[in-house]
Parts: sequence; C-alpha cells; structure tokens
Amino acid sequence: MPQQNAAPSSSSGPAPSLTMLANAIRVLAMDAVEAAKSGHPGMPMGMADVAAVLWGKFLKFNPSDPTWPDRDRFILSGGHGSMLLYAVNYLTGYKKMTIEELKNFRQLHAITAGHPEVMPSAGIEMTTGPLGQGIATSVGYALAERLLEARFGSELVNHTTYVMAGDGDLMEGISHEAASMAGHLKLGKLIVFYDDNQISIDGSTALSFTEDTSKRFDAYGWQTLKCDGHNMAEIEAAIIAAHKDARPTIISCRTVIGQGSPNKAGTHGVHGSPLGADEIIATREKLGWSHAPFVIPEDVLAEWRSFGTRSAHEYQAWTKRHQASPKRAEFDAAMKGDLTQAARDALKAFKAKAKQDKPKIATRVCSGNTLEALIPHMPEMIGGSADLTGSVNTLVKGYGSITPEFKGRYIHYGVREHGMAAAMNGMALHGGIIPYAGTFLQFADYSRPAIRLGALMKQQVIHVMTHDSIGLGEDGPTHQPVEHLSSLRAIPNLLTFRPCDSIETAECWELALANKAAPSVLALSRQNLPTLRSEAGDENLSSKGAYILCGDADKRQVTLLATGSEVSIAVEAYETLKAAGISAVVVSVPCMELFNQQSDETRAELLGKPPRIAIEAGIRMSWDRYLREQDRFIGMSSFGESAPAPLLYKHFGITAEAIVTTAKSLLK
Repeated sequence: MPQQNAAPSSSSGPAPSLTMLANAIRVLAMDAVEAAKSGHPGMPMGMADVAAVLWGKFLKFNPSDPTWPDRDRFILSGGHGSMLLYAVNYLTGYKKMTIEELKNFRQLHAITAGHPEVMPSAGIEMTTGPLGQGIATSVGYALAERLLEARFGSELVNHTTYVMAGDGDLMEGISHEAASMAGHLKLGKLIVFYDDNQISIDGSTALSFTEDTSKRFDAYGWQTLKCDGHNMAEIEAAIIAAHKDARPTIISCRTVIGQGSPNKAGTHGVHGSPLGADEIIATREKLGWSHAPFVIPEDVLAEWRSFGTRSAHEYQAWTKRHQASPKRAEFDAAMKGDLTQAARDALKAFKAKAKQDKPKIATRVCSGNTLEALIPHMPEMIGGSADLTGSVNTLVKGYGSITPEFKGRYIHYGVREHGMAAAMNGMALHGGIIPYAGTFLQFADYSRPAIRLGALMKQQVIHVMTHDSIGLGEDGPTHQPVEHLSSLRAIPNLLTFRPCDSIETAECWELALANKAAPSVLALSRQNLPTLRSEAGDENLSSKGAYILCGDADKRQVTLLATGSEVSIAVEAYETLKAAGISAVVVSVPCMELFNQQSDETRAELLGKPPRIAIEAGIRMSWDRYLREQDRFIGMSSFGESAPAPLLYKHFGITAEAIVTTAKSLLK
C-alpha cells in the first residue's frame, strides 16, 4: 500500500542514489519553511548529503524503539536547521514525526518547533537553538557512554555521539571549554561534523571568523579531518576514519549553504528566510524534483524507511544480551535513576544524627557530609567541580577521579563552569547518570545558559553552589552574590534550594534526587551555622518549600521569613522579641519554587495576616510575591564589600537587632 504523501516511484530501476535521498531532505526543508513563512532552509539544504550518508550507512537507531539505551545519539547543535532533523525523522519512520507535523512546522502545539525541543520518542535527543549548547552538551553524552561502558561493559553500552555544528557554534566560547575537555578525556566516540559553509547571518565568515579550525581542534587533542560535504564517498571515508581513532574527531565538511537553490545557494540570504515561491520552482527544476510540496516518491521514501530498519539485527542482538546479562537489573535501575530506598534510609539516619549532635558547620560542609551518606547507595551519581573541590565539598573520599580509563566517579572539570553545566545536561539526557558538580554561586552567571536549557528540557542536574552571600567575607564583592538567588528563582522549572542547617541540607538533597523533571541549585554557606531543627520525626519539612521553624502560629504578631544563613539570625531575633513579650514565628523558606506550588490557602495560612519581615543576604526581588505594602525586607540593595563576614552583616544591617527594631516599628 503506498505511503501517505508518497508519489509513484521516481524510476523503475535501481534504488535511489544518496543524492536523490539527500534531495528529499532539501525539498521537505524548503517546503516547510515556505509553508511557515519563516525558518532556516540554508543549513538543512547544505548538510543534506552528510545526513544521507550518516543515516544511510552509519547511525545506529531504531524508530520502533526510539529510546533504545544503546542507540547512537545525534545532536543538531545548530538548532535553527531543525528541518533537517524533522525531515530525516519523518523519512526514517518515527511514528510521531508525521508529514502533518512537517506541514505544521513552527506552529502552536506542533512537535516541529522552530528549534528542536527534546523528545527522544520522536528522534529529538535534546533542545538546541542557543548556539554552542549542542556541541557542549554532546561532551556529556559521550562521557556518559564511556562511564556506563566502564561500569556495565561493551555488551550493553557501545555507541557513538554524532553532532552537526556550524560556524556560530564554534565561535561561542562554550565550544572552547567543551572541546578542550573532550580532548583531555579522549572521548573517541564523539564525532562532530562542522558545516563549513563560510556564511554567517551578516555575510561571509571572513567578516569575523578567520581562525584555522583544524589547527585549533588539533591543539585540543582531537583528530581533524576534512571532506567535500557534497561528495558522498569523501563523507563516508571521513566517518570511517573517525571511528578508527581513539580521539574525538571533527570533520570539516566544506559545504554550500542552500545547496540546490540556483540563485540563493552560497549566500547569507538563504540562512534564515524562505526561498520564495519562484526560487522553490527553480530549485525543484535544478534538482530534477517534479513532485508537489511535501510529496516524496515511493522508492525514495522506501529507501529512507529501510535505513530505519538497518539496525534491526544490532537491536535484536543487544536485546538478547541485555536479557541474558547478569547486570541487567543494575543496568535498568541505572537508566531509571530512582532515589533508592537505601539512600533514603541513609538520609534518615543522617538527619537523626544531626539532630543529636547539633553540629555548627557551614552548609557546604553539611552538603559534603550528606554526599558521604548518599554516594555509596547511589552509584548513578557522578560528581565534580570547576577546580574548587576543596571549597565546594563535592568529592567523597574513596571514589576516584575520572580519567580516560573512566573508572572513577568524580570529574575535574577545570575552570569551565559553562562547559561543566552543559556536560551535566548531556549526561542527564543520555540516561544512567545523575550528575552533580560544584562552583561558587557568584559563578552561576557563567553557567546560566546551560542551567536555563536544563530547566527547559526538564533534566535532573544538581548544581552545588557555595559561598552564597556576603557571608564569604574577605574575597569581596566580585565573589559575593547578591542578585543571583533572585536571578535563579526567575528561571521556570528550576528548584533553587537554600538550606539553613545540616537537616535542611539533607532534605534538599533528597528533594533534588527525587525530582527527576527539573534541575536543582543548592545555594550553600561558607560560614558556620547552628543546627536549628531538633524536633523528632522523619517528615521532610522542606518538601513544601517553607514551614514554621519556631513560634506559635495562632498567637503570632509578626512573621519572620528567611532562608539559609539568615534563618539563624531570624531565630535570634525571635528569642529577643519573645523576651519582650512579642509573639513572632520564624518561617524557613528553603525553596520558594516548592512553596509556590502549594495551594493559595496553604501559603496564606503559613504566611499569616500579621506584618511580615523577609530576611535574606541578597536583593529583594524574589520576595515581592510574599510581601505586601506594609511589610519589610532586610537584605542587600547594593554590591558587598571586602571584610570579615560578621562585620559585613553588621555593616549592611542584616542583624537580629535590625529585625527586632523593624518588628517593633511595624507593631506600633
């Protein structure tokens, strides 16, 4: 029975050539962009030949089981060229990627968004669009593959990560961080196709990008190859050579942007605009493509669909190995990534001991202690830091560093915060790994684009960010975050935790590990803090985002809201007010995002009607949803200063005395 939107065969002879198959990508790309009246036809048309060779002869995948754990991963780093990916996924037979989805390119609720949005079931491994993120995230994919192969063996894990990247990807600074790290770790199963079309939006890349890309990647420790991106034999030979080398490989594919367009190919005009009706007619004529828009000849579609079944033997062999493997249960558990009961029990014991011992330590140390309890029971957790291991407390003794042998559980990312965050996204997307790593909260700005993308993709990545306020002291305002908490809280689907003591820290770790659909930030102190929780019970009080730490809600005259290191200051003020006959309650708010998810009634009951004072050593912005006109905020309104932490808190008026004075003024 003929396929939907399939025309009669283009010929009755041999199977269509790879060039004809590539032309199917070109026409679908230009038709979809024309229908949408917006989009980027140039890259899909220019890289169609590379795609035809890759999918036709190399890529290991199975559209009938698109989340097969041992599939190859393909990352379209230049996400603006999304129609290449959508076209190929339709042609190879992903059920979700129908011809109707292609016709609805860039329309509301279609899965064919302007830039790809993660949906492995439709053949879309990750969300791309912000240039540089795809190639950087691919390092995490490739690293996850190596780590899991070392753990479970090549019988279960043995696949390649392929990337298509353009000039813009390689101009972005994150590409340097990522490529350097990939070369250092010798990630030989990472292959990047560089779309060297020498065109940017402004015109020729000669305007801004004249470096020798091959020499640059050679310096990183990559294998560097070149090919004519429209010569099928050269493309195939380059991929074969890439697979034979133990280093990551970049293949510079000299291409013509908009290949096939007689008047716009090779110009910046084809980058981000529809070809137009007349040029599409001319392009069809040049390509020898006589079929109507969105119609693919039966033989062409059949050949593409055969690519979708080409890996069937490998898939069946893997399935048999998986079923017979003594590591099957462990492997499946790793891919599922649940918080184990053993880990929950360890956290329960940790909290009980903290209640008993009441340590006065920094929450960064609390976090390290929590990890010591967790790591033995969560083999999927892979840690690291951006050259701050001793400061961020993310290394657990007894678990080695990851080298090109891939036996350890701790990654030394170097001073590459942005690349670190992107690589963690890649490991999470790959599956089988729960990544966490540390840096200072001040440097969240270096990581922010990858943190945001992780939130958009709903990936479980845990960012440990210490030295979270003026409390770090003498290093001064360059290292003292003041706007960062509010800035991070502004990112949708990001859980920003700021615990006040050991018990809250353990609870926040538990919540970060239990939530598999969002990244988390743990904002932790440098300065020592007292243990404030002493009640019995195993309930995770942080799970609702906020709770009454002390005081009688029914008798309250004022509510003190605080997070992290300022909770102990609020408790001190509470005691002073109590001695003065004023009934206050202290509400600890370890996670605003979780608190905001509670019902209006729950939030109103907790906040109460009496005056409210919010206390945080950061700017006010994220507190405004809880503060009314009559309420007050005690915190920062400027950058910090260089001095010992206690002096800074006094200098900026974040003290128990200031809270007491403010409370009394509100009650007059």
